[in-house]
Amino acid sequence: MRPLQSVAMGLVVVALTARLHGYDALPDAVGWVLVLLGIRRLGLSRLLAGLVLAALVVSVVVWWPPVQAWLEDQHPSLWWAATLPQLAACAVLCRDLAARATSVGDGRAATWLRTALVLVVLAAAAPVPALSADASADVLAAVYATAAGVLLLLIVLLFSFASLPWAGAREPEPRASSATGS
Repeated sequence: MRPLQSVAMGLVVVALTARLHGYDALPDAVGWVLVLLGIRRLGLSRLLAGLVLAALVVSVVVWWPPVQAWLEDQHPSLWWAATLPQLAACAVLCRDLAARATSVGDGRAATWLRTALVLVVLAAAAPVPALSADASADVLAAVYATAAGVLLLLIVLLFSFASLPWAGAREPEPRASSATGS
């Protein structure tokens, strides 16, 4: 599997939820391990690796139903705070990949990744005014649905760029020409 495919598949696992007796049958921690493996193969920044590890730790903590129940009983800002490591990891991932694409002259990919970066930052910040204004549950649901759409865009971009050489895809091996004696 190509490095960006590993990252994208990890984010797919993070994005999907399959509840079984209160537990997520697709634990986000598994997704973050896939992301970590992909970014390590790409040699991306230590900051990104640290943020992915933080997202992994938070995902392990909130996987447990009693923790989820406690968070639901508290202020909605705590759930938002629990998503910050994953949003920060996605933002730094976009930044690092945009820099890599720029360094090899892939302006189209860099532009898409910078756009995704801005959208991730906006998705991270959007709950702040909604939470501080005690917005209705419908407003918060719309904010979180928009954040899910941003994550989906990032996943699509990662799969789209996975086959590019700057994204860690291996160049095809040159075919050995068969020597025919004359």
